[in-house]
Amino acid sequence: MSATVLTRPPVPTAPATAPPRRTRVLALPEARWAAAATAAFLAALTVRLLDGPGWASGALYAAAYLAGGWEPALAGLRALRERTLDVDLLMVVAALGAAAIGQPLDGALLIVIFATSGALEALATARTADSVRGLLDLAPATACRLTADGREETVPTAALAVGDTVLVRPGERIGADGRVLDGSSEVDQATITGEPLPAARSVGDEVYAGTLNGGGALRIRVERDAADSVIARIVAMVQEASETKAPTQLFVEKVEQRYAAALVAATLLLFAVPLALGAELTATLLRAMTFMIVASPCAVVLATMPPLLSAIANAGRHGVLVKSAVVMERLGQVDTVALDKTGTLTEGTPKVVELRPLGVTEAELLSLAAAAEHPSEHPLARAVVAAARERGLVPPAATDFTATPGIGVRAVVGGAVVAVGAPGPYRGHPAVAELEAAGRTAVLVLRDGEPVGVLGLADRPREQAAAAVRGLAALTGRPPVLLTGDNRLAAEHLAREVGLTDVRGALLPQDKVAAVRELADGGHRVLMVGDGVNDAPALAAAHSGVAMGRAGSDLALETADAVVVRDELTAVAAVVALSRRARRLVVQNLAIAGAFITVLVVWDLAGTLPLPLGVAGHEGSTVIVGLNGLRLLRERAWLRALHQEAPGAGAGNHEER
Repeated sequence: MSATVLTRPPVPTAPATAPPRRTRVLALPEARWAAAATAAFLAALTVRLLDGPGWASGALYAAAYLAGGWEPALAGLRALRERTLDVDLLMVVAALGAAAIGQPLDGALLIVIFATSGALEALATARTADSVRGLLDLAPATACRLTADGREETVPTAALAVGDTVLVRPGERIGADGRVLDGSSEVDQATITGEPLPAARSVGDEVYAGTLNGGGALRIRVERDAADSVIARIVAMVQEASETKAPTQLFVEKVEQRYAAALVAATLLLFAVPLALGAELTATLLRAMTFMIVASPCAVVLATMPPLLSAIANAGRHGVLVKSAVVMERLGQVDTVALDKTGTLTEGTPKVVELRPLGVTEAELLSLAAAAEHPSEHPLARAVVAAARERGLVPPAATDFTATPGIGVRAVVGGAVVAVGAPGPYRGHPAVAELEAAGRTAVLVLRDGEPVGVLGLADRPREQAAAAVRGLAALTGRPPVLLTGDNRLAAEHLAREVGLTDVRGALLPQDKVAAVRELADGGHRVLMVGDGVNDAPALAAAHSGVAMGRAGSDLALETADAVVVRDELTAVAAVVALSRRARRLVVQNLAIAGAFITVLVVWDLAGTLPLPLGVAGHEGSTVIVGLNGLRLLRERAWLRALHQEAPGAGAGNHEER
């Protein structure tokens, strides 16, 4: 394919990391109603200070009550109809009670502050959603698709299909996940991979939707539908995660109902008992309403979800899909990490480096192996088929193909049954032993049950493997465990390279599950990291499971609790550190909320707490708790998790079938 001839100069565009869309405050209904209530309150206060007519200030106070209180009152009545007591309804009742005893100013102030607090909470939630939705803005709305006859046509990116060819000019954003067919350029992938410098991309390299092309033109073959792109998967999974509730949140909500009922009973007692003993009506009612306001658990209810949702959104922006708030909370509890080898610690692209034929030629050995492996999608199969192609061999057709995870493949080739896979009972064969002693993965080829040769494969460890191992060890206090179906010698060879000492090799899928359960029975909370079908049972058995997303099998991606989209191992330690920080913020928030409630309640019961001051303290604690939880949305939070709490951050062979 000839190089593309540019017909126009590079187009200057927005920076690579486009800021997420930020919800405007007045775009939120809660904010508009709060603003209306505030305006009515200030107008009523002005009329009162100027000794205006009482009917005017009364009407304005009523407007403040209506604007700021109708929505929580309606929500509270709906909850009451379902036999649940909503804290919002208690606030509205307290405000109406203040008006009933001739304190419309105090009641209106309560409504205004309560409405303002609700608007700030809505804004906090919207900003969390903005950080996720902003990812969608990175992908361009249209793309330049090349037709079969070479014409260019502008189409919506959503209309691109797998197999389409698109042209991306300098300075444009890439419209779909795909692979470069022609051209070379530097692509700024900071929006997807977090890499600070542009990455060189040429023929055969993978590129992602939403990344920014540099100074060269690229022809790209689309390899994923728009709904399956990295960006779309991040958005979908983070949005799904935001709809779940963590155990701490569920516990708080369960306690909230009983607490609210007890609060109403305590308020009635605080009003009825002094009144029965001859106390003055207005002062008694005012004290009881103040108590109900300051003892309400609004801040406690808001303490849990904002930190967890913020952590989910931040991790999603950096290519780690955490599937639920439950998972985000659990990730911070792990104290032991178990790592798969091929595709996790290694690049997952083994190559055939040695051939040991037994009674056949090298070409015959490789042809038989490639024919049997051709239908398989396993990394070993791709390596064997690629080796045959490099030698110009055309493997014969195979039929009756079957694959057994952890064992290998079997097919009928030229009338003979050919099996390719783990050495099994032939592990002591000299050819097998020699290859394994050299750190190779030995793959045995059988024809009609008789060995015809051994293939030696090698896989390189990922660049970040050693740094990730150090980071995980520092984070959990103990080195990770290597669980692999590869032979022990090959596993130990890799372990020495990346700094692992606990190596368990030649494991079938059920053996990995047993190893995970053994660690769990020892009192550990295990995080399993893997990518293959053979890892799925262990991912499910572990306290938490993380799958490598780029080459991970569908079963592993479905089973795992979280997915590292870009296969960056250091991100595993970072998301665990982020989870731990989120859990600390939850504890901080609960402590802040509890302290405010305790101080204000004691003040009201032991002394005289002015209603406006009680309202300000109660709603102020709610706002503080909400904003504290949103700290994890900042870029600094991820960098801190990546570099400070995972100090190793930033800095091969075939496995089980």
